[in-house]
Amino acid sequence: MLPKINAFPLLPARVHEACGPLALSLAAVAAAQAVNLLWVRETWQPQSTGIHGLATYLDPSRLLLAQTQNQTEMLAVAEDALRDGNFPLVVMELTAPLSLTAGRRLQLAAKAGGSTGLCLIPEGVGSPAAETRWHISPLPDPGSAPEDSTLQRWALIKNKSGTLGVWHVRWSQSAHRLIVVSKARE
Repeated sequence: MLPKINAFPLLPARVHEACGPLALSLAAVAAAQAVNLLWVRETWQPQSTGIHGLATYLDPSRLLLAQTQNQTEMLAVAEDALRDGNFPLVVMELTAPLSLTAGRRLQLAAKAGGSTGLCLIPEGVGSPAAETRWHISPLPDPGSAPEDSTLQRWALIKNKSGTLGVWHVRWSQSAHRLIVVSKARE
């Protein structure tokens, strides 16, 4: 039996954070489990962040993309969506640090609406209000081609509800789920 990740799927009615070079992977896996989701980003951000790659994880018709002029507008849109509860998952691409007040407002909105929030953050700018913070990075797989980056290291670096940990995971397209790679495999 493979080990389980004790803090994933993300707790509902809470806001979480992901950082690192593959933070988008955590958002994609969370999106694969959601009925529908709202993705909020600033208009000036380049489209190359990989949103189009989400089709591997979910039907694009389940994704609503909202673009705002700045982070203040983005937080207002996300807060309203979390509070409304019509989107089980709201993903925000943050470009600047989130204040404790803004982070707490998002947590209260998520709790009120029963929705899960996920902030994709630059490294080192996490909010104290986040329920969990993940660092997602590629992990070289000696059994695959060098360009294969599907093996990933998911490190839970903040967890208000439990312990921290590190898992090596891979997305299985055929099973449409996240697979934790056992130590024996490594």
